[in-house]
Amino acid sequence: MLSALLARISGAFRARRRDRALKLIADGRRAEDAGNLAAARECYRRATWFAPNHVSAYVNLGIALAASGDSAGATAAYEQALAIDPLDPYANYNLASLLYLRGEHMRAERLLLAALRSKPEFVEALVTLSNVLDAQRRTPEAAGALETALRLQPDSAGTLFNYGLALRKLRRGDEAAAALQRSLELQPGQVDALDALSAVLREQGLMQESLYPLRRALELAPQRFDLGSRELYALNKDESLSGAQIFARHREYGSRLERAFPMRFSSFAGEPHPDRKLRIGYVSGDFRYHPVAQFLLVPLQHGNRSGYEVFCYATSSDVDPVTERVRALADAWVESWLPTDAQLADRIHRDAIDILVDLSGHTGMFRLAMFAHRPAPVQVAWLGYLNTTGLTQIQYRICDARTDPPGVSDPLHTEALVRLPHSQWCYRPYLEIEAATTPPCVARGFVTFGSFNHAAKISGDMCLRWAEILRRLPDARLVIVGISSAAKRAALQSALTSTGITPARLTILPNLPLDEYARWYNSVDIALDTLPYGGGTTTFDALWMGVPVVTATGSTPVSRSAASIVSLLGLIEWIAPSPQEYVDVAVERARDPATIASLRGSLRQRLRSSPLMDEERFTRDLEEAYRGMWRRWCAGNDAR
Repeated sequence: MLSALLARISGAFRARRRDRALKLIADGRRAEDAGNLAAARECYRRATWFAPNHVSAYVNLGIALAASGDSAGATAAYEQALAIDPLDPYANYNLASLLYLRGEHMRAERLLLAALRSKPEFVEALVTLSNVLDAQRRTPEAAGALETALRLQPDSAGTLFNYGLALRKLRRGDEAAAALQRSLELQPGQVDALDALSAVLREQGLMQESLYPLRRALELAPQRFDLGSRELYALNKDESLSGAQIFARHREYGSRLERAFPMRFSSFAGEPHPDRKLRIGYVSGDFRYHPVAQFLLVPLQHGNRSGYEVFCYATSSDVDPVTERVRALADAWVESWLPTDAQLADRIHRDAIDILVDLSGHTGMFRLAMFAHRPAPVQVAWLGYLNTTGLTQIQYRICDARTDPPGVSDPLHTEALVRLPHSQWCYRPYLEIEAATTPPCVARGFVTFGSFNHAAKISGDMCLRWAEILRRLPDARLVIVGISSAAKRAALQSALTSTGITPARLTILPNLPLDEYARWYNSVDIALDTLPYGGGTTTFDALWMGVPVVTATGSTPVSRSAASIVSLLGLIEWIAPSPQEYVDVAVERARDPATIASLRGSLRQRLRSSPLMDEERFTRDLEEAYRGMWRRWCAGNDAR
């Protein structure tokens, strides 16, 4: 009797404490909804006292602590919840979310899988799992988790956005565009989704179409300088704009950026001695299989380490074998994708960098706001962007006299132009693919043209020029390599066939493995450059494979990039003086098979013997340019 009575009393007491805890949890949720986190935390803490084995009390406490910025306290609360019930899906999910933010991906993954075993329809856990998998470079699995989430909630704008990002990484551009467009249909005002859609369309080669979401994003977020930077990049591909118009836009942008991010450093650690050892800092998101890294490897390998110390600031987490080669050649490697612009500027200033080099400009990972802070005494633009940045805090841009003729380009830059004696590039092929000894026109009896430039460089006007070349040479063929998007492929096919060119004369290929890409040069006689955004690496690749390049000069440095390379090899007759004469030059060159055959056997050696592949000379020229900039700084001359 007594034991039963005591049991009833104990049960009633526990029930009252549980009821009290439930009321406190409800009160805490109301306080949280009202924005009163302090009151919510107190309610949840009291609830854990009344019901120390109540999982929900600890989960809610963890949520409130995390929202207050107390990550350690939140972690402890979730750990306590899991000690009570290791299978609780919400405790597993919330703790995993914290661990993901801290970079503890392996345990986060285990917790999320536990949450999903208890609650298979837990969409938020699936989305977070996709983030954890992606952070471990397991993007196909991340996309799979998102596909499961979308089967459960097909109209989730956020999940569709994440899915679009994953598909973009997997180079499934058409599907990525569809997912992002659907996300925007469901939630039209997403700036990041508009930006991502623009990027996907640009990567597909749909340059004009990419501008619509980008400019809508700019309307919604005019303070986003990264969006404005991407628009400036696009202007270089607009044939309707003059060099002066493009410069005006860059200069206005740079002025706004420097007002928003003013110079913060007035003194620098390095001694202003003109001949001391210098620290060079390279900032890029392209230390990977990318033209920037390809060209940078040369001075990194041949640099004079007694006179220069090299720091590389990697602003992207992308890693491949080329990344490891760059890292191994640098004296210091700094992973820089997480710090803010101000934090990265502080780090560079602490590192006492003497000359800071931007390798991106208005391409890739946006870091120009960091340069506006002026963390180094001398700041330079080189390699990644053949135009002005528009910033006065970047004092110099490295170029050459062919991309930037003296007196022509200087007024169109906020930077002072430093022209290397021969070229701003030194080419090193990624692969030693054997070149054909004779061009295909010898056996076929007709000329095959080829385009190997990025799809985004092929505009509607470019298609009209190519169609006119084919019209005037009725037996000629055209091969276009690097068109992986079905939408871009259809647009090219339509633009060319609508002028009367039969599909049988066209071969359109996707992006190819490097060896297959190189071997396709053996199947063409003449490479066709694009306007107004010319080729760089692809121009070198064509010449290396014995294929001459038809190009033209325009009003911007990048419109003269291929001409700069071709002219240094003495192939002046392959350069049209203007875009209007491009078709005439291509047709005339195609009617001279003897010269095409002669060049096939001699171009590789001509290139190898030129300054364009003289790695030692190029590196000394570059280092001499750096030393000249430094000496001007020491003399009190800040370029402009």
